[in-house]
Amino acid sequence: MMKVTLYIATSLDGYIARSNGGIDWLSIVETQEEDYGYAAFYESIDAIVLGSKTYELGLSFDQWPYPDKKSFVFTQRNLKCDRQDVVFVSDPVNRALENIETEGFKNIWLVGGGALINSFLKHSLIDEYIISIIPIILGEGIRLLPPPTPEEKLDFINSKQYPSGLIQINYRRK
Repeated sequence: MMKVTLYIATSLDGYIARSNGGIDWLSIVETQEEDYGYAAFYESIDAIVLGSKTYELGLSFDQWPYPDKKSFVFTQRNLKCDRQDVVFVSDPVNRALENIETEGFKNIWLVGGGALINSFLKHSLIDEYIISIIPIILGEGIRLLPPPTPEEKLDFINSKQYPSGLIQINYRRK
């Protein structure tokens, strides 16, 4: 059975990026000593799903941020890529996930952005939520859950507080 996990960082006021897509503010919690469980989480997943703007942000980094994992980019645009590990998807999310599962992928990381997260929520496709709250108020930007967001009841799994001020909460869908 496939499991989709939303693993994402947000500002205290619920933004995952600045209005221009910038994520420079995440650096306030970066340390050499702590990865906030990222390496273990990354090892636990088989594939990644992300929206086209998140994909384009990934292309702007010095290195592709999702090595050794198949990336499924949801888009209605005609994008191209030389990478063999990137696939563009235009199907509705529920149908696309069925196809991804048919390919043998079981543990999926829903990277973002907000519109794609909402699409997954509308079809109750997110099984687990790992949300890192960064100690900053941005005031505006790209929302983690842009309206209208459907109601989703969750069960608490755990939370962890870090010396940097980051708080990570973990929920599963009821």
